[in-house]
Amino acid sequence: MRISEFQRLMDEIYGEKDRERGPERTLLWLVEEVGELAEAVRRGDEEGIREELADVIAWAFSLANVVGVDVEELLREKYPGKCPKCGRKPCRCGE
Repeated sequence: MRISEFQRLMDEIYGEKDRERGPERTLLWLVEEVGELAEAVRRGDEEGIREELADVIAWAFSLANVVGVDVEELLREKYPGKCPKCGRKPCRCGE
């Protein structure tokens, strides 16, 4: 599935609810899922990591839909096949 297809799917399934909820409350759901992912990583729970990572991605796409951001375009701009900071592939930043 392409990124744009997944974004469209999230909008078809959850778009109406997400727009009613608004960006701030949608962001809070995303943050909650990040917390659940952190707990799964801390526990070393591989199945939990998979489940929560999927939730984090889905909520990030929901937030993008609410605020009108095309995720595929955004990623192409931000990560043009090289590190956005040092301009190299692989990254050679000191971080």
